[in-house]
Amino acid sequence: MWIATTAMVAAMLALPLAQNSWHGPEVASVLAVSATAMLANQRWAIALVVIAQLMLVPTLAPRVFLAPANLTAGVTGLVAIAALVPGLLAMRRAAAAMVLITGWQRTRSTCRRAHVGLIAAGALAAALPFI
Repeated sequence: MWIATTAMVAAMLALPLAQNSWHGPEVASVLAVSATAMLANQRWAIALVVIAQLMLVPTLAPRVFLAPANLTAGVTGLVAIAALVPGLLAMRRAAAAMVLITGWQRTRSTCRRAHVGLIAAGALAAALPFI
């Protein structure tokens, strides 16, 4: 419940931000829809929430860390990134759900591989705006 609520807050804060090369409003709308599915007790939605949050980081990070021209946009981005934290901390649970969604046999090694893949995708997505 906590993850879905904070994901919905992050999506609502990121929706009005200007579009950039990562298409932030579109990713924020995917996050809002998957958070709604998670609020409806759909267990698979955690995987979509975490993936959408990972893809939303490149939209929000420049607004927070690279000298915001507008104080409101900087504060909005900071609150949105803070709202992403609970979902990103649930990455292990999301990896297990992703293994089930993809139809792979759920073993410890496949869940670990999916988790490592999510971490690598998150690190890449977080680093791209600064490159």
